[in-house]
Amino acid sequence: MIHPLSTRAQAAAAARQQQLTKPPGALGRLEELVLLLAGIQDRELPQVEHPRVLLAAADHGISKHGVSAYPAAVTAQMCLNFCAGGAAVNVLARQAGASVEILDVGVAAELPAQAGLITAKIALGTADFTAGPAMTGAQLTAALTAGAARAQAAADAGCDLLVLGEMGIGNTTSAAALLAAATGHDAATCCGRGTGIDDYGLARKIAVVNHGLTRHRALLPDPRACLAALGGFEIAALAGAAIAAAERRIPVVVDGFISSAAALSAVRLEPLVRPYLIFSHVGAEQAHQLALQHLAAVPLLDLGLRLGEGSGGVLAIHLLRAACRTLSDMATFSSAGVSAAT
Repeated sequence: MIHPLSTRAQAAAAARQQQLTKPPGALGRLEELVLLLAGIQDRELPQVEHPRVLLAAADHGISKHGVSAYPAAVTAQMCLNFCAGGAAVNVLARQAGASVEILDVGVAAELPAQAGLITAKIALGTADFTAGPAMTGAQLTAALTAGAARAQAAADAGCDLLVLGEMGIGNTTSAAALLAAATGHDAATCCGRGTGIDDYGLARKIAVVNHGLTRHRALLPDPRACLAALGGFEIAALAGAAIAAAERRIPVVVDGFISSAAALSAVRLEPLVRPYLIFSHVGAEQAHQLALQHLAAVPLLDLGLRLGEGSGGVLAIHLLRAACRTLSDMATFSSAGVSAAT
């Protein structure tokens, strides 16, 4: 069950905020963020001390249509890079003091056992959604459950902030299809160059998304059926993780376009999850901007990122931690002997 944000905790945090040695509102969005975190965590002094990145990985049947600049084998190769600590998200997570967990829900290779790798493989990638649903109903349930289980495990380990990250060659195509289905935008508007495809690749990508939308038109209004028809195992896993984290009052930081598609799917499945989502940045792709607009999200950063992995989400940890620490660590007018405004 997802509870509404705690108005009691928010009121207490706001009352303390008014006593800090600064003019009201002088810390801008940091003040808004800490009140949001107070409401999510149900505590007057929220904290971000034990953040975790959940990086879900899977392959996509539609990748065979040439919708990515990289071969499908890169999904498995990058998972090993994540495990070795060599990817951008690993570097940024170390700087932010965040742990990284890789969840294999559908990589099209058998990955060797590694520290930080959780294997919950549903299949060796989804099916080609131009030929049929990307996954069966049972597979969708398994993906949602796998993500939820990792969020619950993170909560049990003391996690106080969950960052959603992903890896999967072809997943911008799946995300574009989900965005188009949810918003009514056409395929050309929702498809971008992803990992850097050329004009011919972009045309193929748009055609693939159009084919999927046409084939599964009757299923699109139903959030669950739509996610099964067009989604990826990793996207569904992140949606499940977001819902489960909200049930445990853990703030969820959404990364880039793929994670935003997962967040959009989560909100369609369970609207009460929306207040628990914090959108870290706006990426370079127009589709990401459309997803944020549809979710009425105001991102924290605009750095032109288009990497995924959770990299932008990890950067937001610093801002969220700063928001918490200004509330908890700043002196009040009375404690510092500073005169308040009259």
